[in-house]
Amino acid sequence: MSKKRFMQLVRGLHNLRPEHRGCVATIGNFDGVHRGHQALLGRLRKRAVELGVPSCVVIFEPQPQEFFIPSMAPARLACLRDKQQLLTEEGVSHVLCLAFNQLLQSFSAVEFIDRILVHGLGVKHLEVGDDFRFGYDRDGDFNFLQNAGMSQGFTVEAAQTVKLDGVRISSTQVRNALGAADFAMAKRLLGRQFSIAGRVLRGQKLARQLGAPTANVQLKRRRVPLAGVYLVSVDIDGQSWPGVANIGVRPTVISDGAAHLEVHLLDFVGDLYDRHLTVVFHHKLREEQCFASLEALKIMINADVATARILSCI
Repeated sequence: MSKKRFMQLVRGLHNLRPEHRGCVATIGNFDGVHRGHQALLGRLRKRAVELGVPSCVVIFEPQPQEFFIPSMAPARLACLRDKQQLLTEEGVSHVLCLAFNQLLQSFSAVEFIDRILVHGLGVKHLEVGDDFRFGYDRDGDFNFLQNAGMSQGFTVEAAQTVKLDGVRISSTQVRNALGAADFAMAKRLLGRQFSIAGRVLRGQKLARQLGAPTANVQLKRRRVPLAGVYLVSVDIDGQSWPGVANIGVRPTVISDGAAHLEVHLLDFVGDLYDRHLTVVFHHKLREEQCFASLEALKIMINADVATARILSCI
């Protein structure tokens, strides 16, 4: 039996305690915690063991692009809860989650180093990409960090690029694979199947009237990297249930314009309200469509379910 891992989430500099100081750290979005991230975190764990100190990942909520240009920010691969779980699985000691707001974005590179890295974390070693930029107007770079480290007593190392088929693994590459419904490629980039987890909310119960009751899974993100109807599986009490999931704005019914994730589990009977589900995506069935009537939508839902039954048996 594998040893259960624990990771502490620290929300904000004001919640840092003496036990968090003196660590090895890295900084970034870590959206999706893909294989490139995993390689970096593996090196971070190794350095933490060598120095006998904890490892720390510094992330931001919202992510910087979501703060500056929310309408242009990339779709999220993982919400904070997902990211926290993935970083726990990678053996990170603690995560420092900083609110990216007007105050933080106003920090100069010198202030960022002084307030966060030196006085906040007491960093012994830092690993970031050689293209890392930080501080107001992005005035700090890798060389600036290295020079600061020499004067402040911490080392800085460039994260090594991890490639797949000659191309650098990145969150953008994962989004591109998902956008093309290439779940095999997404799995190669992530090192696992792509999934979305969330709590089941009470919805309009319209799907029940259409003969296919659905679990309305909370997304907790402005944009998602998928849109359409998919063959999925959902783990419930150790059993994997095949299903059909729709991610979209539900154009046939009254819509609030936001993306929703609705999952119909094949032959499942039971109450899923308020439970936390993980939906694993396997195959795209079709694009989301606007139907002329609810009856036409019902016919298509029945066809989707029939297709899902066939594919889930292959």
